[in-house]
Amino acid sequence: MSGTTQEERNMTASPSSQNSSTSDISEPKNQMKPLMVGDAREVPMGNAPENAFDAFFVQTCSSNPEFYKQAFKLACCFFGLQASYLTWGYMQELIMTTTFSPTDRVPSGKFPSAAFCVFSNRFLAVIVATIAVKIKHGAVTENNVAPLLAFTPCAISNTMSSWSQYASLKYVSFPVQTVFKSSKIIPVMIMGRVLKGTNYPLAQYFEAFLITCGVAIFSVASKSSDSDTNTEFIGLIFLLMYICFDSFTSQWQDKLYTKYGKSNVDPYQMMLGVNSSAICITTAGLLVTGDIPIVIEFLKANPQVFMYNVITAITSASGQLCIFYTIKEFGPIVFTIIMTTRQMFSIVISAVIFGHVIGPKALVGAFVVFSVLFYQIRRKYDAKKMKESSSNLQKNGSPSTQK
Repeated sequence: MSGTTQEERNMTASPSSQNSSTSDISEPKNQMKPLMVGDAREVPMGNAPENAFDAFFVQTCSSNPEFYKQAFKLACCFFGLQASYLTWGYMQELIMTTTFSPTDRVPSGKFPSAAFCVFSNRFLAVIVATIAVKIKHGAVTENNVAPLLAFTPCAISNTMSSWSQYASLKYVSFPVQTVFKSSKIIPVMIMGRVLKGTNYPLAQYFEAFLITCGVAIFSVASKSSDSDTNTEFIGLIFLLMYICFDSFTSQWQDKLYTKYGKSNVDPYQMMLGVNSSAICITTAGLLVTGDIPIVIEFLKANPQVFMYNVITAITSASGQLCIFYTIKEFGPIVFTIIMTTRQMFSIVISAVIFGHVIGPKALVGAFVVFSVLFYQIRRKYDAKKMKESSSNLQKNGSPSTQK
């Protein structure tokens, strides 16, 4: 047979020589290989000062990208809820507590219908949700896995919760409102056990109690003493209704996500389902009570109240989007904690704008709240790391079993 060709001799070269040449070729590329995080831009591993921060940031994120992704989502939910409901809460109190120009049917000058405020919020929310579902899914109801009837229970509780909160503002002093609003975390946990059988550890109940006390102390200590201090029994009834219905709403929504799958029910569909039932309930309520002609007469005499209702409806719609997304991603307990601490941020903003002084008692309350929150974040992070380590150990096998 004829001798081997040069090409064949190259193919039969020793593996060591091939590895050596490959290593010589690829080594410079490995040295210059940039750090990557998903589709993020390339950051060269240089020692130049201008790249030091970028390299540190990418290295930090690449070590636990899922944690930082979830942290970013939580931050967006937090600021979205705060911005929406701080504005909504201010407008809500402005509508229900201001004395406007009296009319023949409303000689007191007080806004006559809490039900109409709820109706205006739900009306805009249905429009926004319908448009969003149509754009995302191509149809309003055809692609919905969860039937609209499944949203009716939380629509009723959500409507009654909003109505009770509006109505209570006329009869309850600020300290009493604060104590009730601050205590929502524990009722939500109890409702979760009733509706879904969720068992929360005793330590989590204690953490919820500390947050409740901290927010209550901060809010009451920061309020000036010259405010209205009258509290009527009917106001306490309204607040109890508010707490019970509000606790039921968030837990039922979380139950729907669990039952039908988070991938099958998005926040827009949840918003449409809840508000479709709610708009029917509030409309029926307005017709039964005969509030519609009274409200129309009042709005004609006080056009600024109509603008207040529009602003309230807009912030309510944006807030609902944040609510449904937060509950879907992080559950009802995290959502309730965010909404509970909202009172503290409201007071801080008020202090900055109007120059109020936040005393030492209020600072103690704030310290308690944020200490518990940071402890919760750290505890959940440690638990997740331990779970990941245990999972990796199971996949790789224990050292004693490996040969």
